[in-house]
Amino acid sequence: MPRGENPRMSPFGTTIFAEMSALAVRTGAINLGQGFPDTDGPRELLDAAVAAILGGRNQYPPGPGVPELLEAVAAHQRRFYGIELDPTREVLVTAGATEAIAAAVLGLCEPGDEVVTFEPYYDSYAATIALAGAERRTSVLRFPDFAVDEASLRAAFSPRTKVVLLNTPHNPTGKVFTRDELELVAELAHEHDTWVVTDEVYEHLLFDGAQHVPISTLPGMRERTLTIGSAGKTFSATGWKVGWLTGPAEAVAAARRVKQFLTYVASGPFQPAVATALGLPDATYDGLASRLQHGRDLLVAGLEAAGLTVSRPAATYFVIADAAPLGAVDALEFCRELPERCGVVGVPVSVFHDDVDAARTLVRFAFCKKDEVLAEAARRLATLG
Repeated sequence: MPRGENPRMSPFGTTIFAEMSALAVRTGAINLGQGFPDTDGPRELLDAAVAAILGGRNQYPPGPGVPELLEAVAAHQRRFYGIELDPTREVLVTAGATEAIAAAVLGLCEPGDEVVTFEPYYDSYAATIALAGAERRTSVLRFPDFAVDEASLRAAFSPRTKVVLLNTPHNPTGKVFTRDELELVAELAHEHDTWVVTDEVYEHLLFDGAQHVPISTLPGMRERTLTIGSAGKTFSATGWKVGWLTGPAEAVAAARRVKQFLTYVASGPFQPAVATALGLPDATYDGLASRLQHGRDLLVAGLEAAGLTVSRPAATYFVIADAAPLGAVDALEFCRELPERCGVVGVPVSVFHDDVDAARTLVRFAFCKKDEVLAEAARRLATLG
């Protein structure tokens, strides 16, 4: 019999999202485990996609992306952050942010390089680093405030560090990195001459006046930063898989060389639709964030009424709660039992960690759902208390 699978990928089996979603289907529970909205994005976005489909834009788009989306991404970065980009050389459209992450890491790293990231981390980070043959080095963000531990972060760097993989606003914690924290990351990137790949897909989904600072806007960081964005997250169209990557031309070219052998191209008629959406007025962006903030407040109230200790998120689709006050000693077992106990599904935060003990009793819940769904989930959760 031929030898088995690539050992670098053997730790990555069926995702926790698949397991918990299947559990939700089997039990009829409300699925707050996977982070996708149950409402569609702006009507202008949807109408533009229909027009593109009926207008014949259904074949392969250009490899880097359709020109109007490349230009729209550049205009978006200028409009919101004052970042100037050449859309033909410094922007790349990808099959969602997950491909952008993979293309960036695979394009920049060789076997033996090290990638520094924060844990808990989005699950594709670990898999992508393994695919590159690189080594993962982490610094833990600890419940409930998830502040950066400077000593831990400094210790994660070494002469072999090639990339810092940053995520702000942060999934799964809902943390928005402060300027001081970003300046520390920038200082270490300069000191160790590393790239920063920054996943900013939740950049517009901010609450309570929180401010997102792209690390590429800090002094000396533009030339060493690749920035990732997502139409799926911003405009509640996760199934469209339209993301992008921006930064210095040479680094974008490195990612593009990899990307062409991953998906080649994707999302043809959705790309011009996203270009339309990116140009929508500020009120549209504000409305999307406001609706999510309302959902956050509904779910947080339900979790607190159930007796869980909650870290109130400043952004994203997610809230983390500590189930220890309910007697939980292992969040994975708690999440497996939760659908039968109260008819709600969450995800154990430990699956996003190397240091499992740092999140032993923490659970992530998604609040990117309709008000009536969140209200019912809150009612069910309250029966735990």
